[in-house]
Amino acid sequence: MHTITSYVAEHKDRFIEELISILRIPSVSADSAYSQDVIDMAEAVRKSLVEAGCDVVEICETPGYPIVYGEKTLDPKLPTVLVYGHYDVQPPDPIDLWTSPPFEPVIKKTELHPDGAIFARGACDDKGQMYMHVKAFEYMMRNNALPCNVKFMIEGEEEVGSKSLGWFVERNQDKLKCDVILISDTGMISNQQPSITTGLRGLSYVEVEVTGPNRDLHSGLYGGAVANPINVLAKMIASLHDENNHITIPGFYDKVEELSRAERDEMAKAPFSLDAYKKALDIDDVYGEKGYVTNERNSIRPTLDVNGIWGGYTGEGAKTVIASKAYAKISMRLVPHQDWEEITELFRRHFESIAPAGVRVKVTPHHGGQGYVTPIDSIGYQAANKAYTETFGVPAIPVRSGGSIPIVALFEKELKSKTILMGFGLDSDAIHSPNEHFGIFNYLKGIETIPLFYKYFTELATK
Repeated sequence: MHTITSYVAEHKDRFIEELISILRIPSVSADSAYSQDVIDMAEAVRKSLVEAGCDVVEICETPGYPIVYGEKTLDPKLPTVLVYGHYDVQPPDPIDLWTSPPFEPVIKKTELHPDGAIFARGACDDKGQMYMHVKAFEYMMRNNALPCNVKFMIEGEEEVGSKSLGWFVERNQDKLKCDVILISDTGMISNQQPSITTGLRGLSYVEVEVTGPNRDLHSGLYGGAVANPINVLAKMIASLHDENNHITIPGFYDKVEELSRAERDEMAKAPFSLDAYKKALDIDDVYGEKGYVTNERNSIRPTLDVNGIWGGYTGEGAKTVIASKAYAKISMRLVPHQDWEEITELFRRHFESIAPAGVRVKVTPHHGGQGYVTPIDSIGYQAANKAYTETFGVPAIPVRSGGSIPIVALFEKELKSKTILMGFGLDSDAIHSPNEHFGIFNYLKGIETIPLFYKYFTELATK
């Protein structure tokens, strides 16, 4: 019987080639032009679960893209781990900033990945991390090392809000019954220092539209006499933060939990170099809410950011117009206790109230989700920590992430199970950006570590 280390070493090249093959599928859920590719990716996931050893594998239809479900039941009396991941990816835009085509994976060496990293859209978020679980399961099945039951739920709409996942979970609670939920869609501090994400921020995502005159106008004939929607939108957005970068929406902070000095001091123990952070981003200084350091601003504090803004003429050359409309997409990252629907309504009321006469404002909510915190005294956390400690040689550090996985709070509500976030990516992996990549070391280390979680979770759950 192979050990997990020897099995990974023996099958390393195959594991990499299999990941590259699914990274070639442009499963962009946000763009209907890729709808067949998303469907093809679901089939690729189904096939991989069958080959890995699941007894039951289904492509489950939903109002949107399908969910791939698989399971292997050894004994109903044993604990059950539910693995969640997603097979859809972010749009690759802007294409011209990629150093290689986003859906033609290539392996390149980098300073942080001397063993090489796979560059492709979805490499880290989340195809590479999702596929680690499939290969870890394959190892356990082929070497008689699976200690408990396992279920897989891999969806195709995570990057657009997971609307169909909520529909599916609510209707399949018995099917999805489990003792713990395991997700790898987060990162870790470094390849030398693993970490376990214990908190996630919530999200409210909206689109705003500002309308002025009933048509585009000549900027010479009408400029200075008619409200320019682009100018107005820029001023409105600028007013959403004060001089301390505090968000100005009334009621926005009412439910924000202020962490104690002791908790903030504990967070500060995580290794962090501000100089290295600035160098990696090629910026002269950091920027954010006064009174908080960088690792607090991007994890335990709520934020508001413009994700896109457009209007008027943006083509080559000049066209002197006052646009009829201007638009922006805005995301608000929320901390636990902030309800995303409540925050969305607070934003709508405030944004409409600050619009000057001469324009009309429309706020369209897109999607959102609640924040989440998992306790570090749970057996799931303890099992994950033991697994990381064995493969990395040092214990994991608990951290709160600035990112959002809205369905984690949904899982706890509907399935009454805690979620363990075992991420293997790095902050530098450029998820959602051009040149996204995932280290080969990280990919293989994830495959090596995940079976140990099953081992230790089963031991702790059956004591």
